[in-house]
Amino acid sequence: MRSGDIPFKFDLTDLVARARRQISGRVGNVTLSLPFISIEVSPKDRERQIAREIVLRLRDRRVLSAWECCDNCIDNALTSLREIRQLIVDKEVELADLLFLLLDAMAAGIRQFMTFEELLRRDESAAPHPRFGEFHRPADVRQAYFDGLEILRGHLSRCLSQIARIAGMPAPDDGIIAHYHGPWQLEAYTEPALVSSMVKTPPDGEPDDAPE
Repeated sequence: MRSGDIPFKFDLTDLVARARRQISGRVGNVTLSLPFISIEVSPKDRERQIAREIVLRLRDRRVLSAWECCDNCIDNALTSLREIRQLIVDKEVELADLLFLLLDAMAAGIRQFMTFEELLRRDESAAPHPRFGEFHRPADVRQAYFDGLEILRGHLSRCLSQIARIAGMPAPDDGIIAHYHGPWQLEAYTEPALVSSMVKTPPDGEPDDAPE
């Protein structure tokens, strides 16, 4: 049911810039990646503990472990997203810097998807299917949900994989989440205007691409 289209793009420009300001000095043995940037960090024990809890609580959420095939699936996915967003809000009050940024990346993705979803709901005026009650959205709107949820699932899953690195755990592989391990789907993100200024900075303070 997925077309491969990208119906909207995530914009993490402010978050990526904040990551460089707040965390770039915490050089360590764990490499975290966000779209267009990688950061080397040394997680603290408290961060590892909370990261482990987050991974255990999120890895079996429906929106991360099942694809949608009908409008009922879409409604279940939206309910699952609201539950994830509430957990993020609850945990962000306990955190600063490292884990907060990753949870904020998840929250930003959900928030931007919900803005996209508000536009879709304006077009949900079609009458229910005469035979199949689980198909009540217009076909093009339903497909936009499928495609939007697909890129959001990839975004959340890759964020969760980064949190698993902080926890010192393997990336979750339950359900279909394993399909989203690996590089970020950069075509689903707005590229920051100054990506070239966001390269990793080695310990001597000189950018990797600095002229000799």
